Amino acid sequence: MGIGERIDVFVEAGRKRVFASALDWPGLARSGKTEELAVVALADYLPRYAAVASRAGLEPPGGDVVVVERLPWVAKLADFGALSAPAAAEEKPISAGEGRRFAALLRAAWTEFESAARAAPDVLPKGPRGGGRDTDAIVDHVTETEVMHAAKLGIKLPRPEPEGDAATAWLRSAMLEALEAGIDGVPGGASAWPPRYVVRRSGWHLLDHAWELQDKSG
Repeated sequence: MGIGERIDVFVEAGRKRVFASALDWPGLARSGKTEELAVVALADYLPRYAAVASRAGLEPPGGDVVVVERLPWVAKLADFGALSAPAAAEEKPISAGEGRRFAALLRAAWTEFESAARAAPDVLPKGPRGGGRDTDAIVDHVTETEVMHAAKLGIKLPRPEPEGDAATAWLRSAMLEALEAGIDGVPGGASAWPPRYVVRRSGWHLLDHAWELQDKSG
C-alpha cells in the first residue's frame, strides 16, 4: 500500500507510557498508557495534523492506522515523554523526492510552532503540581533541541557562529537543503541518527509543543 492508503505506525513502549508514530508523516506521534490508547490518540489527532499537511501542500493522511513495527526493547525515554529510538524501517536512504516531501512537512511544522508561540501568552497555565514551562522557555527549549537534531544529520553551525534567530534560520535552511537533495546514508559518524528518525523526531517535537501552546492558550 502507498501513502494515503493507510498510515504505517511505529510503536515504542516504555514501562508506563507508549508512543505511536506515523513513519511517513513527521510530527504525527502521540502517546498513551497502552499501545491501544496511543494508537487511538494518534488517530484522534488526524484532523489537527491535516492542517499541517495542507500547509505543506499535501493531501492529509488517511486510511487505516496500522502498526507495522514495534521497538523490540523497552523505550528508554517513553516514560519521560519523548521518542526513544529509530525504527528498522528508518534505516533506508531518503530519495530526493521523499526528501522534498519531508522538508515540506518539517517546514510546515516549524511554521505551526512559530504561529502558536506568537499567539500564546507569556505565562502559561501550569499543571496540577505547578509544573510546565512558560512560552519563552518552550521556544528556547525547541531551539536548543533543533541544534541537536541538526547535529544528528551532521550539520553544525559555521564559524563564526550566527546567534539567535540567525542561527535558527541557518540550521533550518541547512536541514531542508540536505533533505531536498536526498540522503543516501547516515551522516556524521557514530553519533548520528538515521535521517528518517531525525525528521520524525524533529517533527514530533515541534508539533507536540505547538499543540501544547495552542491548548494552553485557549
